[in-house]
Amino acid sequence: MPARTRLPSARSLSAPSARRRTAGILSLALLAAALLSGCAGAVALDPAADATNPSCADVIVRLPDTVADLAKRETDAQATGAWGDPASVLLRCGVQPYGPTTLPCDNVNGVDWIRDDSDAPMYRFTTFGRTPAVEVVLDSDAVSSSSTLVDLANAISSIPQTQQCLSLDDGTGTSTGTPVPIPAD
Repeated sequence: MPARTRLPSARSLSAPSARRRTAGILSLALLAAALLSGCAGAVALDPAADATNPSCADVIVRLPDTVADLAKRETDAQATGAWGDPASVLLRCGVQPYGPTTLPCDNVNGVDWIRDDSDAPMYRFTTFGRTPAVEVVLDSDAVSSSSTLVDLANAISSIPQTQQCLSLDDGTGTSTGTPVPIPAD
């Protein structure tokens, strides 16, 4: 009687194939998750001193999905926002409000902004006459400040304005050509 050759069972034939298929599906799922989450992680920012102010929550929930045609990014700090990859627009709510200053003040869509261009091409805009104040830092090589501030005006307007920027002409009758924030009556 000839020796019997044992044939592998269907189960043993399919086990390596099933493992490869499962590993392949798992790999595809991980790849898909990585692609869907995007390459960019959360933007690391420090929260402002008054970030827990309820008015900041009102601003943050109203932030647009795009600013100056840049997509919104996730941030890792309370009362912050970021747009672009790399992040070209950064926002922090709850910064210390400005008092009177000689820095220029621009009104964009009803929001007064103190403009600090001392680190150009990085510009820092801080709201005037709103407490808490909101700070926006932008890279002017990547985005337009006017587009950025227009896009943020609706969210910022949720904080009531208590003072406005006035030029020195408005208070003294002399022309300086530089708007200076002066508390409004």
